[in-house]
Formats: sequence, structure tokens, C-alpha cells
Amino acid sequence: MRKKVARKEIKGISQQERLNKKLIQSIRKTSKEKDADFFIKKILAGDKIYLSRAITLIESSSQKHFELGQKIIKACLPYAEKSIRIGITGVPGVGKSTFIESLGKYYTRQGHKVAVLAVDPSSSLSKGSILGDKTRMEALSRDENAYIRPSPTGNTLGGVGRKTRETILLCEAAGFDRIIIETVGVGQSETIAHSMVDFFLLLKLAGAGDELQGIKKGIIEMADLIVINKAEGDNLHQAELAQKAFESALHFYPSKRNRWQPKVMLASAINHDGTDRIAKEIDNYIQLSKQQDFFEQKRKNQNQFWLFETINQRLKDNFYNKPDIKEKLPKLLAALSNKEITAFDAAEILLKAKDK
Repeated sequence: MRKKVARKEIKGISQQERLNKKLIQSIRKTSKEKDADFFIKKILAGDKIYLSRAITLIESSSQKHFELGQKIIKACLPYAEKSIRIGITGVPGVGKSTFIESLGKYYTRQGHKVAVLAVDPSSSLSKGSILGDKTRMEALSRDENAYIRPSPTGNTLGGVGRKTRETILLCEAAGFDRIIIETVGVGQSETIAHSMVDFFLLLKLAGAGDELQGIKKGIIEMADLIVINKAEGDNLHQAELAQKAFESALHFYPSKRNRWQPKVMLASAINHDGTDRIAKEIDNYIQLSKQQDFFEQKRKNQNQFWLFETINQRLKDNFYNKPDIKEKLPKLLAALSNKEITAFDAAEILLKAKDK
């Protein structure tokens, strides 16, 4: 199995990317599926297959798929923004997938519909990614009230995929009222992920030096709740010590704008211990935010942030797709490698070329 995964990554084609190609081929074969109204009806009916196909369209680099995807998103807007969006981050190995499965199963037992948008880091060399979240969340993936969509980050920073925001809207239109966004957790650039969720949860480990590494201003200030995972067996004592260390550290941070005081909680996702208490803590935060109109204002800020991010991405795409840029860029890269030109001068040449 490992050898097969490795070959896929070398070729730069992940399992999800292969599935995307098959979905696009099936879309081409059926004339009905070129109609945005057909997709919209299927999505509003909660059809997971067509939800996946719509997400594939918006992730596609094809202009035709992009235009169709935008029509679908626009039509779904009136049915969106009716969920609670939860961001979950943490370093690799902290148990994000196990924790999310435990939380997701708790929500479905309570009658909620859960969508998990799991983002895996893409290789900077092969551009591929393993995307094994459906395998790691086996029980949740079989739940009829759950939907798991793995996506590669590509070149997107901030621990999320390029089309995560659009995917959130489509999932909400399909009736999912709990959206869980799992970020890659491979760095400290979680700002973009934080900008698209209502509640931001930070998973930590105890006894691995992670406590001291974690007490850094940026990520702690963004967290609405810190959970020490794998608090079981021989690791329980270390987890309790880490909990006290984080609780002490939180006193040095300013309070949230909605006067929420972040807590530090223990959990054992593999034993499903602590999940119910964490879910109730998330509900308490949402209720407090709605009472102060903080929730609505935060959503407005998220939409404004989304606008500027979309503008930046569109400008970048348009820039690199210009014929003059495509022609000059390889030559300038070669000149840069040969030390014939500076990066600043090369950038100036390209910026002048785009205006011609």
C-alpha cells in the first residue's frame, strides 16, 4: 500500500485528483450536468454525489468549469450561511482526524448533519498529496449524515485549500449545519483558516515539548479553545500538567472582543472521552456571540476578507495567464539562475509587460 501511495505522489497525482478527473469526465458525458439548475436541485436535495461534482467544478482550472461553478455558487447563496463553522488545527500526529471523527459522530447522534473539509498539504516537489482522511475517519465516512471532502492545499497558504470558502457554501446549501474545517497544521500561518470559521479550536499534545512550542502569541490569540488530546493512560498526568501550563499562559493574553475566556480542556479522542463537553463549550461560545451580535459581525468581516482574497487570487491568475508573461517568465527565470539579473529587475520587467 505504501509503495502505491509513493508512486502516486511521484507522478504528482493524488487519489482525490484522480477522482476529480473521473468526475469531470462523467460531467462531460451527460448534457444535463452542464446545466447549473440541474446541479442546484441535486445539491439542495442533499445529493452527496452531485455536491462532490460541484466542488470538483469549482476546484477545476478549466474556464468552462469555473463559469458553471460560479453559477452554482451564486444560486446556492440564499441557502448558505446557516451552519456553525468550526476550524480545527494542530501539528501532525496530534490526532486531528480521530478527534474530528469523534466530534462528528457526536454531532450526528444529536441529529446534526456534518461536513468535514479536510485539507492535506501538497508536496512542493510532486504537487501531489495523499488525502487519506476518508480512510482515517472510516466510521464517520459511513455515516449517512456526514460528508468528508479531502482537498490538497496546492499553493495556498494558511492551512486551507484554494476553494475552501466556496466549498463551505455548497455544503451549507446541501443541508449540512456543522462544517468542520481541518487545517494542515504544518506552520504558524493559520490566519486564513481562522478568517472563515466561527470557532477556532487548537489541538495540542502533552509530553512532547509541544507545550512550550505552543505558547506563542499568534496561534494562542486565535484559539477559542485549547484541547490537550491523547489524555489517556500513562499520558494523563502529562496532559494535566500541560493543561495547567496553558491555563497560566492564557492569563497573559487579552480577552476576546466578545468577552469570551478561552479554556483548556482534556480529551481522549480514541476513547471518545471529553467530546460531549467540548461540543457544549462550542455551543456556549456561539450563544454568547449571537447575544452580543458578535456572530453576525464576524460573518460580515469574513465575507469582506473573502472578497479581498478572491481579488488577489484573480489578479494573480490573470497575471500569469497573459501571453507576454508566459513568454517572458521562462527567459527571466533562466537569466536569474545565471546571475544575469536580480529578482527585483525581473519582477519590474514582468509588471511592465502585463500593461502592454
